[in-house]
Amino acid sequence: MIFRLPTAVVATLLVGASAFAPTNIQMSRTNTKQRGTSTVVVVNQDLGAGGMADTRDPDALDHDDPRKSISAAPSFEEYLKLRGEGAAGSSSSAAASEAPSPAPAAATPVAPSPAPVASTGGGGGGDAITTLETSQAASVAKIQAGIPDLAVKPDFTIAESLSTSEAITIDAFDAAGPANVAWIASVSVSDKMSSLTIFNGPLTDVPHLVSRCSVVPGGSLHWKLDFRPRDYGAYEMRKEDGSYPGPDELGRKSFEYSGARKQFESKFGTDEVLAFLQSTIDSLEGDIVKDYEIEGASGHEEDLLTRGPLFTSILMPNTPANVAAVVKAREQAADWWLSWATDGQHDHRPGAPVNTQYVYDSKFKINAYGALLGEYKAMYGAEDGQKLAVGESGPLDEAYVGGGS
Repeated sequence: MIFRLPTAVVATLLVGASAFAPTNIQMSRTNTKQRGTSTVVVVNQDLGAGGMADTRDPDALDHDDPRKSISAAPSFEEYLKLRGEGAAGSSSSAAASEAPSPAPAAATPVAPSPAPVASTGGGGGGDAITTLETSQAASVAKIQAGIPDLAVKPDFTIAESLSTSEAITIDAFDAAGPANVAWIASVSVSDKMSSLTIFNGPLTDVPHLVSRCSVVPGGSLHWKLDFRPRDYGAYEMRKEDGSYPGPDELGRKSFEYSGARKQFESKFGTDEVLAFLQSTIDSLEGDIVKDYEIEGASGHEEDLLTRGPLFTSILMPNTPANVAAVVKAREQAADWWLSWATDGQHDHRPGAPVNTQYVYDSKFKINAYGALLGEYKAMYGAEDGQKLAVGESGPLDEAYVGGGS
């Protein structure tokens, strides 16, 4: 099987093959061959752990660039030691180690960096983004209050300017142990964008969150929201009529994917959530474009592989009413995520389910970074786009150990 990815993505990620191909393959070894400006990745077909397609080489790789270094894949027991759950953690930590590390001290909540001073103009883009930034800062503060173990990640916290002089801020956090937050990035680009990305740790099946609103050339608003499932449901195979391939097309795997979709719908994609999203869309004024795609963005395949059934991407006029509707939707999305993340009913059983989850999450995060990199390069240029994508995505190899810790 052959996967083609842009050279820049492969160079950044080291292993860039799509992690969720709907076939049972283990991408245990990758060999790359250059063909012009693209890279061909050849993988061997072997069954991965838990029936998953594993892209991760278990051997360690040291590199002068820390982002390109890969630690050896830990066992579940080693994972628990790395996270230091301590006596206050789940019962699984006691089984993993006779002398668990002490629980991490609760971090004092740190207020997100002040929003950049926005100028008027750009079709009112500055005013809209300032409003969105203020709302996002309030949501992050609420998350910090609800999860006091969140710690600031200074290596990924940025307050500077892009090459085009727009001020940017990136506030990054994670929370070790039972708090189970692999990465939170609150990002703002003055007059242009407000974005909140959350990756969960492997102890739960709570969906990752992507909540973003940006001003596109011409002054319109692009709103993007998604609760990203933690198990593969073949969402990219959805047909125009809303159905999915059945056993006649995918064999027994279709039942596995269908089960994953039903579980997500019953726990997170509920009637309440669907009704709220639809009412928000219905309230938008002016001509809107649904399923909007950023012009010139690469990484579309990776983006499709990370989308969930609640994926929303809408282009709309930049009006006060539309800004207010987007603010309300983004605040509600963050509130839902926080309520799920702090609800014990979403915890995995100790052992294999957790181990399988962090393997899946590691592959997912690589695809998510590839998709975001393509979008941001199209929006901000190669250098600035990569800077933003790196800061928002966090360390790629550590989705299962809580980001950069």
